[in-house]
Amino acid sequence: MIKNLYLSTRFFYGIAGVICLFLAAYLFPILLLPAKVGLAIFILFTIVDIFLLFRIKNACKAERICPEKLSNGDLNKLSLKISNQYPFDVQTQLIDEIPFQFQERDILYNLPLESGEEKVTHYELRPTARGEYNFGKLHVFVSTLLGLIKRRYSFPEEKTIPVYPSFIQMQKYELLAFSNQLQEYGLKKIRRIGHSMEFEQIRDYVVGDDYRHINWKATPRRNQLMVNQFTEEKSQPIYAIIDKGRVMKMPFEGLSLLDYAINAALVISNIAVKKGDKAGLITFADKMGHFVKAQSQVSQIRNIQEILYNVDTNYLETNYANLFATLRAKLNRRSLLLLFTNFETLTALRRQLPYFRRINKHHLLVVVLFENTELHELTHKPASTIERIYIKTIAEKFAFEKKLIVKELQMHGIQAILTIPEDLTVNTINKYLELKARGMI
Repeated sequence: MIKNLYLSTRFFYGIAGVICLFLAAYLFPILLLPAKVGLAIFILFTIVDIFLLFRIKNACKAERICPEKLSNGDLNKLSLKISNQYPFDVQTQLIDEIPFQFQERDILYNLPLESGEEKVTHYELRPTARGEYNFGKLHVFVSTLLGLIKRRYSFPEEKTIPVYPSFIQMQKYELLAFSNQLQEYGLKKIRRIGHSMEFEQIRDYVVGDDYRHINWKATPRRNQLMVNQFTEEKSQPIYAIIDKGRVMKMPFEGLSLLDYAINAALVISNIAVKKGDKAGLITFADKMGHFVKAQSQVSQIRNIQEILYNVDTNYLETNYANLFATLRAKLNRRSLLLLFTNFETLTALRRQLPYFRRINKHHLLVVVLFENTELHELTHKPASTIERIYIKTIAEKFAFEKKLIVKELQMHGIQAILTIPEDLTVNTINKYLELKARGMI
């Protein structure tokens, strides 16, 4: 009992008031009797408060409601449920021991509860690293209307929850990619060019069908408009290739470039499978990492998600010669390769350009690069001192060099995406849909 008993602020105010009465009685003896009466009343109220709180063994219950896994880089909703089984109203203070990775100490809620009432409160957490997160106990401090004493309840809600690559983004963009709400999130509707489609069947004309697809031979036979229906080419291999080298360690908005690439790779793999293509995964750094052969089964996404959960980067130089050799040995069919990497200088790109050109001869290579948003901010700030002018000039140089890197890739017929980390997923989906629409894969 003693270890769960806590003195409230109101208790110390009461003590201070009694002490003041006795000090006044020392100066004015006539106040001694009121001081003794005040002390007796205070002690009585304290005993009554303790009795009310501790006479029922388990009069308060609380639990944490959380998902089986959290989504990296997204706001994840968690809930706390508490119920009052005292025969009177109480004031509760609910404290949750969240994982240390969040560095938050303010998950605290003051909830008044009527007798027999149950309440649910919600809060959100945004993890910025994959791995296991350990939640601790759930503590509830209960006080009566007197508010002199608090009783602590501790509930063993310890739980370890894994943080996976952003499955929330995966589900969101899956819906958007197959709906009419693409433009609201930056996704473009790409006009299909040419006929990279295979004939499927002849069917009745429906309002909205393309007049160019009308079958003029079948129309007079059936005495009604008939159109040719085509099916989009499917079962094309789509590989997300993730660079795990030191260039992917750079953080933006709490997430590393590697985590942004992992989230985007999971989303694009899911969309590719839903559109009938085959999704695969390759990771590499100084040595080759994981190689997941492109497949179109739904279980492929779960397999890719589990592998991406354990992917980590290091501080070693990326070996593109190994990547080229692996692609030549293991990919015997032309594939779309989405390479998530980063270059800060044109010189660094030119060292690897021969490998990119040789890969692009046999596959459709798309190099995805990251724009440095901090440099972007520096280039747009006014320079009022000489030091600021130097900093702004250097920032503009690096920003311009990024554009030169993209131009260099395009000059050699290599597709490139330069994007800020926050827009990586949207821009990658746009490029995939564009290449599909233009019949390039």
